Formats: sequence, structure tokens, C-alpha cells
Amino acid sequence: GRKLLRFAKDMRSTPTDAESWLWRHLRAGRLQGFKFKRQQPMRNCIVDFVCFEARLVVELDGGQHA
Repeated sequence: GRKLLRFAKDMRSTPTDAESWLWRHLRAGRLQGFKFKRQQPMRNCIVDFVCFEARLVVELDGGQHA
């Protein structure tokens, strides 16, 4: 619910280095015109990146998971 949305918004404001790098390449339709969203709540979790049109979810692992 609202708590998950708030957490996703917080995560968008403090991306990891890997997320920042990938977002620069995915945002604004830069990947063959596909539109991606980042830190998107889906069901009971938050996915790093999602393209609804392609039905694709991208998850990045990094030091924050250690």
C-alpha cells in the first residue's frame, strides 16, 4: 500500500551506483524506444526496473544486498 509506495520513492532518491548507471541508459526511451520505470512497486515487492510493454523486469544486485 502506501508504505510500499513511500519506500519506492525513497529508493528512487538514493540509487546505487549500478542503478544510476543503468538508468542513464534506460530512461527516456533510450533503449530502442522502450519506456522503463525504476523502483516500481509490484505486488508485495519493489523491482529495480520494469518495462511493462516488453513485460520485462530487471533486478540489480550489489553491495546493498550483502
